[in-house]
Formats: sequence, C-alpha cells, structure tokens
Amino acid sequence: MSVESDIQRALAVLAGTDAANVRERPAESARAVWNELRAADALPPLGTDPAALLALAREAGYRGTPAPLAETLLVARPLLAEAGLAVPDGPLTVASGPLDLRFAHVDTGSRVGPLGARGTDDAVRVSGTLSRVPWARAADAVAVLTEGPSAGPVLLLLDAAEGVRVEGANLAGEPRDDLVLIDVAVPADRVRRVPAALVREAQWRSGLARAALIAGAARRCVDLTVTHTASRVQFGRPLSHFQAVKQEEAKLIEEAALMAAAVEAAGAAQADPAAAEFAAWTAAAQASASVAEVTRIAHQLHGAIGFTELSPLRLATTRMWSWRDEDGGEHEWCQRIGRRVVEGGSDRLWPQVTGG
Repeated sequence: MSVESDIQRALAVLAGTDAANVRERPAESARAVWNELRAADALPPLGTDPAALLALAREAGYRGTPAPLAETLLVARPLLAEAGLAVPDGPLTVASGPLDLRFAHVDTGSRVGPLGARGTDDAVRVSGTLSRVPWARAADAVAVLTEGPSAGPVLLLLDAAEGVRVEGANLAGEPRDDLVLIDVAVPADRVRRVPAALVREAQWRSGLARAALIAGAARRCVDLTVTHTASRVQFGRPLSHFQAVKQEEAKLIEEAALMAAAVEAAGAAQADPAAAEFAAWTAAAQASASVAEVTRIAHQLHGAIGFTELSPLRLATTRMWSWRDEDGGEHEWCQRIGRRVVEGGSDRLWPQVTGG
C-alpha cells in the first residue's frame, strides 16, 4: 500500500476520535486511538514525507486527538532513527533535561579523568526527574536527550514503565507527567552519543510539531465560530449578518490562514536541511503569536457558551493556550529568528524574508 493511502486511512481514524475523553481517561483514550490506527494499518512508516506528517498533525490538532501522535511521528521517531537507535512501533514521547548519568560498567583501567569517567561500553545508570513529559502515561517509550557521563549530549530510549510517574496535566487536561528515575539501568543498545546538531533538531522539531497542532486547532475555532454566528439569531437576524461580526470573523480566518501557511512552508522546507530549521522556527513563532487573537475572537463571538466545560470551542482553545507555551514560546522563537537574521548579514536579509 502507498504512503498516501496510509495517510488517508489515518485521517479517517482521527475523524472519529473524541477529544472530550482526555480529561477522564487520557491513557485509555490514547491507547484506543493507537489501536484503531494499527487495526486500520494507518500508521505512516518511517521516511514518510514530512509535509504529509504535518498535515496529519494538523488534523490531530483540529480533532483534539487524545494521543501523542505529533510527538511520535514528528519528533521521537525521526530522532531515534537518525541516532541509529531502534524505533518502537508504539506511541512514543520525548523529554529533555539534566539527569545524573553514570557508566554502568566503569573502565577501571582508564587513566583519563577520575574513576568512573570512562566506561567499557555506553550502558548507563540514570537518576533524576523529567518534568512535564507529554503523554508519559500513554507512551510505550520515551526518547530522552540529556548530558552524558563523559560530557556531550546523549539520546536514551527509556521504557516508560521504568520511571515512577507523578501524574499531571496541562490546561486542556492532556497528560503532562513527571517521570522520576531512580538508578534506572539503560543498556548500551539504547544509548547513543549524539552531536549538538541533533539537540538543535530536537528543539525545532518539537516547536514545529506544536505549531502544526495549533494550526489545526485554529481551523477548528474558525469552523465552530462561523457555524455559531450563522445559526445564532439576535435582533431578528443571524450574528454573521452584523458588520462588526463579519470584521472579527475575517481577522479570525486571516490568523488561522497565517498559521497554516507557515506550517505548510515549513513542511516544504524539510527537503532542504539548511532551510528546515529556520522555517520551523518561523512556523512556531507565527503559531504562538496568533494564538491570542484566534482565541480572543472565537470566545468573544461565542459568548459565555464557549467557556462551558465540554464546549468544543473550549476544548480547542485550552489546547492552543497550553501548546503555545510548550517546547518554547513566541519570545524564544523570535529571538532565534532575530539572531539568525543578524548573523546572516544584510545580503541574506531579503532572501530570508521572501523565502528566496
């Protein structure tokens, strides 16, 4: 079967997912989504066109799909594959942060550094806490970037059950759990020393994944708002017939279109490694910047009904507010863009602005 048919089947599965279940049964909901994707043979294989994966992530954002789809397809799997680690076929998540790593098999004969500075292989023992790991309770494994015991970054593949989980959630009720690791043994075949470039790639991949989710949720806000204003009657006519409402809807559609265009451009840029990072930063910055205006207009035009607990609008906007602040925010992405533009000099400014 073709990758295109995989994507179409996956989109069909996502169309039936229920975002309302995430608060009550997040882990069960995520596993149900994954089982449906497997049953439909709809999980895209490694090497799938990034633009197609971004389209799938946008649909997940639109539907509020209660599963770590973006984390698995856009971040964890590509990083593990690039590092040469085995890629599990189940739901994955990603985490980073300082941990205490020690070589599990110390090279006692090494004369470099203090005792324990070298190991006979890359197996390590890990202790520490990974904070607010997305969907940790629903993931089979966690791809972890941290500092290795002999300096330099390493990528670990941890079984999610190896840590003590302290459950938490973001504003939308999606799992954001702390994983407490207590002297966890990680064999050498699940540890890879990686270059700093892979750490940077993990950052922009995570930002782009969030941007795709936000763009999908913004489209959901547009659809819900347009439907509401067309059906809600005040003073003898639908709200959508009032000029002030039309103007606000136009702004809403414009901001959602900006997000979608930025994410699509980032997807197209993935074929060029030199352009991929900058395009991802731009998409993440645009998505983060547009959240406030999209959510403001959508809630203003819905009125109080949009804030009720299980309102479809609230399920979309609380996710947008949460995703905006995860994996970097608008300020951080704009700083990165600004530094790149300044470092590129005046000759590169116009091509970067125009995408040339």
